[in-house]
Amino acid sequence: MSDPSSVPADPRPSRQFWIRSPGEGEIREVGIPGHLPGHLRIRARWSGISRGTESLVFRGEVPPSLHAVMRAPFQEGEFPAPVKYGYASVGQVEEALAPQQALAPEPALPGTASANSLVPGDWVFCLHPHQDVYWAPPASVTRIPSGVPPARAVLAANMETALNATWDGGAGPGDRIVVVGAGVVGLLVAWLCARIPGTRVTAVDLNPAREAQARALGVDFARPGTLPGASADLVFHASGAPEGAVQALELAGEEATVVELSWYGTRSVPLPLGEGFHPRRLTLRSSQVGALPPARRPRWDFARRLGVALELLAAPELDALITDESPFDELPRVMARLARDGGDTLCHRITYP
Repeated sequence: MSDPSSVPADPRPSRQFWIRSPGEGEIREVGIPGHLPGHLRIRARWSGISRGTESLVFRGEVPPSLHAVMRAPFQEGEFPAPVKYGYASVGQVEEALAPQQALAPEPALPGTASANSLVPGDWVFCLHPHQDVYWAPPASVTRIPSGVPPARAVLAANMETALNATWDGGAGPGDRIVVVGAGVVGLLVAWLCARIPGTRVTAVDLNPAREAQARALGVDFARPGTLPGASADLVFHASGAPEGAVQALELAGEEATVVELSWYGTRSVPLPLGEGFHPRRLTLRSSQVGALPPARRPRWDFARRLGVALELLAAPELDALITDESPFDELPRVMARLARDGGDTLCHRITYP
């Protein structure tokens, strides 16, 4: 593959969102190659803010021990800052590979676009930070299925996380399932579990505004403290708050599993493991999208999982999860607000001119 430094620069610099210092963001104009053999030129149309993780990154709360683990695929810079971070970009191919370049040195993975299958104008998803135009190798790009509106595909990374968590939980027909924390990931987990025959799924959240979104997804809703304790077959915790983790343990029935999806960054989380945890023989299991469940690793890879996540976004009711939208120029202000207090925001979608 050609050295990017030896390729003529694009006369139009790309515009990129960077965290300049913890709590401060900015739009930078940065030069990119005018042509990059073996890569696809993508023009972003939308990107999504993954509120939980991106807020922690924006505030500079990635623990030093996890700096390598938490790197995004196309991240530039280092934690805590300056750093370019994000992983939910939807765009159109502007320049595809010429036929003679079909033998790309990075072959496409199952579920991603093959090196010579994309043409200008195709809609694609890429785990790329917030940036208006960029080059990406074909193996990192996934075509958006024809039945999925491209603007909805900003939910793909969140759907991947929810799909992985549902596998980790082992939900089955007829289970009584509770999801504590009705953010985007929590509601997607609840939606996936509600599609299993016979399940009764309830989302729990302090914010009463979440009830409308839960009902739109066919999921019951409850406020904290209103469900019977020690009765659920399976509990997912996705609130990001230590108090939510405590409630998840309280709701789990005997021999039940609690799947922890929240990531707390540098915060410590006290748990009441001296109360009913041992007598009820509870299982506390972490779920993180960076690894596939062991039972699926022989047959699945990340590309196949992302392909399925995108296919699942064909459901029109999932638009209820996209509650806010702003132009790219406003992203520094939007990110600062979300990092302080997201309010009623679920997925905040960014638009590009």
